[in-house]
Amino acid sequence: MNSALTASAPHHVAIVMDGNGRWAKQRLMPRLAGHRQGLEKLREVVRWSIEAGVKVLTVFAFSSENWRRPTDEVNGLMGLLAKALDREVSALHEAGVQLHFPGDRSALSDSLQVSLAAAEAQTVQNQSLVLNVCFNYGGRWDLVQAARRLAEQGIEITESSLSHTLALSHVPDPDLLIRTGGEQRISNFLIWQMAYTELYFTDALWPALDKSTFLTALQAYAARERRFGQISEQLSPTAVAAV
Repeated sequence: MNSALTASAPHHVAIVMDGNGRWAKQRLMPRLAGHRQGLEKLREVVRWSIEAGVKVLTVFAFSSENWRRPTDEVNGLMGLLAKALDREVSALHEAGVQLHFPGDRSALSDSLQVSLAAAEAQTVQNQSLVLNVCFNYGGRWDLVQAARRLAEQGIEITESSLSHTLALSHVPDPDLLIRTGGEQRISNFLIWQMAYTELYFTDALWPALDKSTFLTALQAYAARERRFGQISEQLSPTAVAAV
């Protein structure tokens, strides 16, 4: 891995993994086959992220709105998650990946909820990469659940208190969002956390994403100037030294 790229890699990368269904359709395969291939791609992207020096990877696996999809597809996705937990957690643990599953678990089966909690507990001490798999997650849900919890506890709702009550309060906000599949929107994903996130869109369907395209996104991020409301001159070493 290029050491310069590793040094300039975003700390936290978020990904909208779009295009599984279209990838399958192009190959005259059922949509669930695309989701299976998408899981294989996630395994690769986890490895690429560790190699590139990314410390947090957050992926949008199942949104609050995905319940509107055909029942057989939703059931297939639930089964795919269950199988992935059985198959993947040990390997991720050995690779030093710390797992989190932000989202509303109340709609999931009891057995799935137990498996998610067990995976988080098993990997809690790992430090190579924090992997957030957002499942039954929505940005608006996240804001509402955080505000409700603060209200129930009698805590004033401020930017700080809200940030510390959101589902991804254990990690800093994303530096870079990558969306595959050609669409250019965030689709109710991390709408609070992405206030200053750099956005990168690619036409590549998620199962077809290659390492070169992933690294190109990271390089594009490294070339951008992040000002956070300031001007360029304030970010220069000379200006910093003069403060």
